Amino acid sequence: MKRNLLGLATTTALVFAFTGEALATEWNVSVWGKRRAFTENVEKIAELVSAKTNGEFTMNISYGGLSKAKENLDGISIGAFEMAQICAGYHADKNPSLTVLELPFLGVDSLEKEVAVSQAVYSQPSVIADLARWNATLLMPTPMPQYNIAGVGDAPTTLAGFDGLTVRATGGIGEAMSALGAIPTSVPASEARQAMDSGVVKAVAFAPHAHMSFGTIENAKWWTTNLNPGTVNCPVVVNTDALNALTDKERDALLGSVDEALAYYIDYYNNQTMAKWGPLLDSKGIQRITYDADTLSAFRDKVAGPAAAKWVEENNARGLPAQELLDVVHNAVAK
Repeated sequence: MKRNLLGLATTTALVFAFTGEALATEWNVSVWGKRRAFTENVEKIAELVSAKTNGEFTMNISYGGLSKAKENLDGISIGAFEMAQICAGYHADKNPSLTVLELPFLGVDSLEKEVAVSQAVYSQPSVIADLARWNATLLMPTPMPQYNIAGVGDAPTTLAGFDGLTVRATGGIGEAMSALGAIPTSVPASEARQAMDSGVVKAVAFAPHAHMSFGTIENAKWWTTNLNPGTVNCPVVVNTDALNALTDKERDALLGSVDEALAYYIDYYNNQTMAKWGPLLDSKGIQRITYDADTLSAFRDKVAGPAAAKWVEENNARGLPAQELLDVVHNAVAK
């Protein structure tokens, strides 16, 4: 009898042990490249969630080991991993509602405003439904400053200098480049340096952190300081089923950490990444190209209106309330 009771106690202990293990939640997170300013919101939210749950909810962040950048949304849709960064311009046809945030010359002039405008769009029912097709829930933006262009060869000291230039540019930035006669090419960020070195493109449109992280500044001869044609929108998304499966404590820890993770990201970008940018350009002797106000105004007038009108027409045809989404953007910018 004693032996049976001991066996029962042992079995019960093992059940509790395995149950305790099962209660711990571990998410896999797919990003790409290497750790950099762009991924600091992901790194920070993982740190915060683990701390708030005493290590019962953790995240394994993989830099390219789980999926290619352009396939992260597909991976989320099938539950291959629970969280990922995506960029709308990488697959505009899969998330057309988000591409309103990639239109050129929206008037967003700070990372804080980029967050506010993105979150205003993310909360729209049509956007939620658009991402729900991929079993994805938008968690937070990855705010980036306006893109500018680094390149090799003759510097485009006037806008006419972009005519015929092959430029790595996606989304609305690609539209803006096309308006100048450039030839936009969609290349994943991690392949941009190779494309530039091999001559597939002569220039690359990136935010400063990406030029540094992906090495496109290493051989560049010039940099546009204030072309500012737009930026890309790269939210962090989670698998909806995985989100719904969290306990209340875990879900509160995740959602309640978004603001803190974004605040950390913005501080990191402004005070660490940008502090390195100017000295790096100086050390490499890279020519800075700054366009005058009249030139930039003419560029905006030529690009912004037609690009927005085209976007509204195309996305109305997709069944999206396109003008309503564009109005959400303009109203958020105005605030």
